[in-house]
Amino acid sequence: MNWAFDATTLLWALPLTFTCGWLASRLDVRQWRRSEQQAPKAYFRGLNFLLNEQQDQAIDAFIEAVQHDPETSELHFALGNLFRRRGDYDRAVRVHEHLLARSDLSQADRHRAQHGLAMDFLKAGLLDRAESALRKLDGTPYATEAQLALLPILERSRDWVQAIDTASKLEGGNRGSFQSRSAHYHCELAAQALHTSQPDQAKQHLEIAKTLSPQAARPSIALANVYAAAGDDDKALTLLLNLANATPHIVPLLCTQLVQLANKCQAQDRVLALLQFADNVAPSIDVTQAMSALQPQATTALFESHLNRQASLAAVAYVLADNNRTHTETTEALTKAMTSAITKAAAPLTRYRCAACGFEAKTYFWQCPGCQGWETFPARRVEEL
Repeated sequence: MNWAFDATTLLWALPLTFTCGWLASRLDVRQWRRSEQQAPKAYFRGLNFLLNEQQDQAIDAFIEAVQHDPETSELHFALGNLFRRRGDYDRAVRVHEHLLARSDLSQADRHRAQHGLAMDFLKAGLLDRAESALRKLDGTPYATEAQLALLPILERSRDWVQAIDTASKLEGGNRGSFQSRSAHYHCELAAQALHTSQPDQAKQHLEIAKTLSPQAARPSIALANVYAAAGDDDKALTLLLNLANATPHIVPLLCTQLVQLANKCQAQDRVLALLQFADNVAPSIDVTQAMSALQPQATTALFESHLNRQASLAAVAYVLADNNRTHTETTEALTKAMTSAITKAAAPLTRYRCAACGFEAKTYFWQCPGCQGWETFPARRVEEL
């Protein structure tokens, strides 16, 4: 009797179980189909918003698509890029970190997510974290892009040794030459060596810089300063004269050193001949002032000659301030007033201006403090441009 009851129960249970399983599978399939339909709709809706430059609505649509299909990596990448583009760096970082935490992510997508994370940190100004993320891209298809992004970070942190190493890795690629940039890095190391009283080490860096960029002015100028500081004035003067002959446009930056060395080496005539040649090629207030320092009695004539070729308030100020000119008492008072007014008006015109970003400064910079560009300052003051 018990056996019959159990058999009857079993006969009823089997169809019931089968029916429940069938219904459950149908519900799962319908739910899966509904999810699959919703995800593409949200995805295409997001693309439509993106094409219409409606980034906020596009982000909402992509978030909806990701919720329906959390395993889709492409949606995550699109979402992370959108977050970064609109300045929402925290959410962009979370998206890329989520991708990197997935164990099923392909190697190519892992490199892509790492690059996206590095760009998030870079755009957010988190340079330490950006540097760490960029270094993890060594040996990946993103290595060159990472090194290019890493170079400005190293420049800001003044890590010149690492900057030289990174520039050497980029050299020989399809991104142009980095030898001129590396030469500046060696000049910076030379400046640090001089600051710590290591002139021999400074010379080594400057010689390397000259080898890397033979036409660059900075290594020769710095090397001349090292020789002059060591008392080797003749060698310093020869170095500057060779530089001036090779690159006449740089002469205005050498004037102060040339005058000092000319007086020390009794080479006034030789330096004056060079200055006159440079002045004939392109008039410069610095060159005229240097010639005036070597020929004080000809100051007025020199600046008047300069004014005839190039209008310059600064030159007028020098002419009016020339103590060798004769004045009556009344004219002296007038001259003093004119000198004061003209000097004030000329002050902004004696600045140097970056050709890349327009940053102006009283002194010449090899690297622009504004845009961080190297050698973007012309060797002429604002008024002469």
